[in-house]
Amino acid sequence: MLTLKKVHHIAIICSHYETSKRFYTEVLGFKIVREVYRQERDSYKLDLALQDNYIIELFSFPHPPPRPSRPEACGLRHLAFEVDDVEAAAAALRQKDVITEPVRIDEFTGRKFTFFSDPDGLPLELYER
Repeated sequence: MLTLKKVHHIAIICSHYETSKRFYTEVLGFKIVREVYRQERDSYKLDLALQDNYIIELFSFPHPPPRPSRPEACGLRHLAFEVDDVEAAAAALRQKDVITEPVRIDEFTGRKFTFFSDPDGLPLELYER
């Protein structure tokens, strides 16, 4: 029987490594666990943690193809982060020049949420705990 324990990590390919590295570390507050440059692939791999939990592998490649990434496109819909206060978290993002959508209420849970994007347009969500 298959017994999954948890999500181990989420892999993201970015188009501009330094821009995305800055966004995930300085704007969102992820901690760098390890950064490796793979010369044979002309590629970086950045391992990022949130609250000491390994979460994201950020990759760069020389010419990644574009991919539809809006929430209604086929594939990964979005990546959601839990916060205590959506409005305060959205305000903190706006102070760092990150555009957020208006805060909405989940019709099933009654919880507040909003969307924003990473530098490549990957849809990210703040969801109130």
